[in-house]
Amino acid sequence: MRPRTLLSWSSGKDSAWALHVLREQRDVEVVGLVTTINEAFDRVAMHAVRRSLLEQQAAATGLPLQIVHLPWPCSNELYEARIADAIARAVADGITHMAFGDLFLEDVRAYRVRQLTGTAVTPLFPLWGLPEDTPALARTMIASGLSGIVTCTDPKQIPEGFTGRTFDAQFLADLPTSVDPCGERGEFHTFCTAGPMFRSRIDVEVGEVVSRDGFTFADLLPREEKLRAQV
Repeated sequence: MRPRTLLSWSSGKDSAWALHVLREQRDVEVVGLVTTINEAFDRVAMHAVRRSLLEQQAAATGLPLQIVHLPWPCSNELYEARIADAIARAVADGITHMAFGDLFLEDVRAYRVRQLTGTAVTPLFPLWGLPEDTPALARTMIASGLSGIVTCTDPKQIPEGFTGRTFDAQFLADLPTSVDPCGERGEFHTFCTAGPMFRSRIDVEVGEVVSRDGFTFADLLPREEKLRAQV
């Protein structure tokens, strides 16, 4: 039997691509997705994606979704305690590995490793150095049919006009040279709408774009909800 593995799922392109790579490699069995939710707003932490869209993604992957609820505001100590509880439950369910979509930030990887040290859960980083440069990785994702919407940007690193845009070849061409094409330094975050990891496309519309807490967010709406609002 292949090791039972959970995937840290942000709703973005990197975690979606990590799922695709793990399924292609077939070394482990991904049995579930783990996502942190801001319980004050019922949205994905940092990405600010509505829970209903997150649930559509999980259904499209064919995997169960495990929610870690976080208060707002949330201290790092409380965050780590909630994650530790989720990991303890996973171990009790026979989980032996947890995968992350990190690309090259050594400090982030080291933090993940420290979180899992002593838990009997082994961290996996299927995208680490695959390929060696993120421009090539971004192009590979798009060529595979992966697409998404930029749901959050850091205006200190990228112009606000990129918020709400489609993650596609034109988006990559328009990026300032200082911005990582995968947004690995937090320049932007995405909501993945299609790709080889999904059974079906998640249809969304871009709603209001707002600035909050130093970031710019595009409120993504399920297409049917957008249509109802227009009636």
